[in-house]
Amino acid sequence: MKINIYYGGRGLIGDPTLYVLNKIQEVLRELNVNVERYDLYEFKNNIVTLPQTLKDADGVILATTVEWYGIGGYMQQFLDSCWLYGDKEKIGSMYMCPVVMATTYGEHDAEKVLTEAWEILGGRPVTGICGYVADVSELEQNPGYARVVEKRTEDMYRSINQKLPVFPNSNQAVKQKITFTQSLNLTPQEAEQLSELASDDLYVQKQKEDIQELASMFKDLMSVREPDSTMFLQELKEHFYPQAGFSAVYKFCMPEARLPLILNVNGTEMECHYGDVSAFDVEMQVSSAIMEDIVQGRMTFQKAFMSGDMKMKGDFKVLRMLDLLYVFTTQKA
Repeated sequence: MKINIYYGGRGLIGDPTLYVLNKIQEVLRELNVNVERYDLYEFKNNIVTLPQTLKDADGVILATTVEWYGIGGYMQQFLDSCWLYGDKEKIGSMYMCPVVMATTYGEHDAEKVLTEAWEILGGRPVTGICGYVADVSELEQNPGYARVVEKRTEDMYRSINQKLPVFPNSNQAVKQKITFTQSLNLTPQEAEQLSELASDDLYVQKQKEDIQELASMFKDLMSVREPDSTMFLQELKEHFYPQAGFSAVYKFCMPEARLPLILNVNGTEMECHYGDVSAFDVEMQVSSAIMEDIVQGRMTFQKAFMSGDMKMKGDFKVLRMLDLLYVFTTQKA
């Protein structure tokens, strides 16, 4: 028989969970059980590969310490990896004993989390060890606590050795009805390779960069009528009506355009182009469709602003001048 121990604490001196685990290992070795322990903090860079170590185990012990709240990050990562990369068929026949010692409030909640997580994974939880210990010396100096650990360890051994049946639980029933996780149908070798790749930070970062590059490429290909370097420029030039003594810089930001449309009015002269400027009098947010309605004379700049189709930042008086500077066909009529 082989039992794997996964310890999710930080390995600090005085951690009561370590005392309990050492006592458990002593009892299991006396029962001729092959015990292998994984301290998760030593595997923090490749926790996702650890579910592969379950494949040759008959049972597992999930042990953690509640130092302030919950089961801790290392144990949560391990359970997440079991859900994503673990062999659910193997886990379904595997017994799990939770061990939770707390130096603060919350040991029962943490034990419940471990039990429910294992049930949702499909496994078989057995009665574990749970307690609050303010000082590890209390455990070491009280032989009664050692007997409790020995008794629970022996009970776990019998459950695994005799393959005692476990009552069905609602966590699995609910999971089967409402939890739809995508099954990858991977072979054990493929699952192991996938978990190793997932733990490779350089590989994951390269994949993210490739996805961002593809997303950017498809966004460019699928853009709807993206304004080019000449769109709206001719209409603005043809319908420009100079206002003596008036000068201003307008900046039109259109979601579909890579660069804003800039109008630089200086008395009788006007320049318009797609680019950017550091200083402007009015900045407007408007879609190219609304801009099309304006240059076709179906709407005015002020009406677009008042209806909420165009948003502006800057001097409202300067904005109102746009309908005097640019008078389009329908408006002139």
